[in-house]
Amino acid sequence: MVMRHLSWGICGFALLTLASCSSPPVVKKEEKRVEVKSKKEVFKKKRKPEEKVLQTYRGLASWYSIKTNRGRKTASGRLLTNSGRTTAHKTLPFGTRVRVTSLFNGKSEIVSITDRGPYVKGRVIDVTIGCAQRLGFYSRGITKVKVEVLSRGTWKYRKP
Repeated sequence: MVMRHLSWGICGFALLTLASCSSPPVVKKEEKRVEVKSKKEVFKKKRKPEEKVLQTYRGLASWYSIKTNRGRKTASGRLLTNSGRTTAHKTLPFGTRVRVTSLFNGKSEIVSITDRGPYVKGRVIDVTIGCAQRLGFYSRGITKVKVEVLSRGTWKYRKP
């Protein structure tokens, strides 16, 4: 009985060995070169060409809204919306485009100067409440930012 099982085992092993030695016939096909992109290249966002930075400020930023602005008009005469991409700065001309980058998380947004302020010592810029949410500091109220001036504005004050 043991011999019978042993002979079957040897036959099975021999068949497996022979089967592994043989290979299917090789058929050559035209090789196609496929470019493999890295993960960085696949997920890389297409960015616009970098804009020239005219001036850089660093400091604290805070947010404001229609309620805290005491109305819907800004110092330039433009309407203020909570979700708008507008901001307040003490000295930059109205219409100046700036990139505000949160140093806490690296998020940035390009906004336009349409108002005056902030009037709290140490603060560089006030952004709208919607912009603060997009930059990720709405719940904290203030954050450290880098403000890069991209273009100077030429808007005038509103006529009374």
